Amino acid sequence: MTGFDRSDAVDRLEEIVNTVANERMPVPVREVWAFGDVALGLDPVERLDVYVTKDILLRDDSESTDSSAGGDDSDGQDPNARFRESHGIEGVGKSVRADWARDYPEYLRANANGHAAPEGCLAAHLLADDEPVHLEVCNSPFEDNVTQRLRGAQLREDYTQLLDPRGVCLWAEGTRSDEAFRKLREGELALPTLSAALEMLGMDDDEAETAAQELHAWRERQDGVTVRGDVV
Repeated sequence: MTGFDRSDAVDRLEEIVNTVANERMPVPVREVWAFGDVALGLDPVERLDVYVTKDILLRDDSESTDSSAGGDDSDGQDPNARFRESHGIEGVGKSVRADWARDYPEYLRANANGHAAPEGCLAAHLLADDEPVHLEVCNSPFEDNVTQRLRGAQLREDYTQLLDPRGVCLWAEGTRSDEAFRKLREGELALPTLSAALEMLGMDDDEAETAAQELHAWRERQDGVTVRGDVV
């Protein structure tokens, strides 16, 4: 896919929110945001940017008997051992829910160290591989992470690490924002250019322009689904 018509992009966002709201996720999800091009009223939307705020799974809340503390799954076997054997993946029942992995084993994904990766699991559950979608997953709310990532990008002088601050919250703590979806559909959100938004966050104008150019160039190089997980 090369992009979305605007109406299709908003439809796709609604599908993502409905999936989060109605299906079991690998980790608890608190917020879903849309940001970047779709929030600007562009048509078509070349890439759809989605931000998910999730909880770190400190204690598995799986519904199956005795799995809440990473114990036996409903078949009597330790879920971590079972998925280590079947998928070569560690951490089921620890970094992702055991009952989710049992119900959706096709969406189970691991990081480079072989441990279940919440961001990869969420992307697999929510998105198709060839969609022009960028998914950001973090335990920190969108607005807090914007400033965290800004500081990190400036320290490293790597502006591709920036999080585009122009976003809209679509779903939070179980509540869907119909008004946000209406404004997205009608292109009513009045948002500045990326460089102007970065200036509002404290960048000087030259740095903001450079940062915006580098982030746009990075985005243009991406293809299909891209995922970035972040822990703050």
